Amino acid sequence: MKIATWNINSVRLRLDNLARLIDAANPDIICLQETKVVDELFPRADIEALGYPHQAIRGMKSYNGVAILSRLPMTENGGRDWCGKPDCRHTGVALAGGIELHNFYVPAGGDEPDPTVNDKFAHKLSFLDEMTEWCQERRDPSAKRILVGDLNIAPLETDVWSHKQLRKVVSHTEIEIERLAGLQQAGRWIDAVRHLIPTDEKIYSWWSYRAKDWRAADRGRRLDHIWISEELVPALRSVEILKDGRGWPQPSDHAPVIASFDI
Repeated sequence: MKIATWNINSVRLRLDNLARLIDAANPDIICLQETKVVDELFPRADIEALGYPHQAIRGMKSYNGVAILSRLPMTENGGRDWCGKPDCRHTGVALAGGIELHNFYVPAGGDEPDPTVNDKFAHKLSFLDEMTEWCQERRDPSAKRILVGDLNIAPLETDVWSHKQLRKVVSHTEIEIERLAGLQQAGRWIDAVRHLIPTDEKIYSWWSYRAKDWRAADRGRRLDHIWISEELVPALRSVEILKDGRGWPQPSDHAPVIASFDI
């Protein structure tokens, strides 16, 4: 089973790039963030024609939105509203074999990493706190669970192009990294990408649109994650960040992240 997670930055605008992802990686399940479309206008038929008849979607006009697209049968188990906001940042499904899959889009947090003056950053921290409580309440060492998405935090020094220059930049601040670590510990989550790729290797999944030549500058951050429960670690076979996806026509600023399992 191969799972891809990707902040597509508008599913209707980048439907051709979704097809490119399918051609390049052939995933069984695709989890999208920032679909930016209400459910009524989601391109269900186009995506079914690409080979993904099973679809769990939660969307809103112009902002946010998440979707899980699958070749495999799945049962929707709902998505929560976090921090009292109906802003479509989470959906979940049950897969065969008792596997739970959750797709998240964590708030970016704005520009100022101070919750007392920046409501967006306060929202981000509150969102992470609620996720942590949710994981603690549902903690089960025997569960088979996968959590994916744009978590909007690059936790390691090698997850950013310059730790020194980004220490006080939202997505790599100490308080965010601490919150993410607490969330990971609460759910006993294993970072699938770093489980297989050494922590001394620089890897990124996001490159800013502001760079004239993003590939040459390579000033990236690893904001997109695949976490798995301990029960699924023996089944993990490979991980990949599809960097070429950042260079497709009219690209998202994120690249797909992919994990394969022997399930």
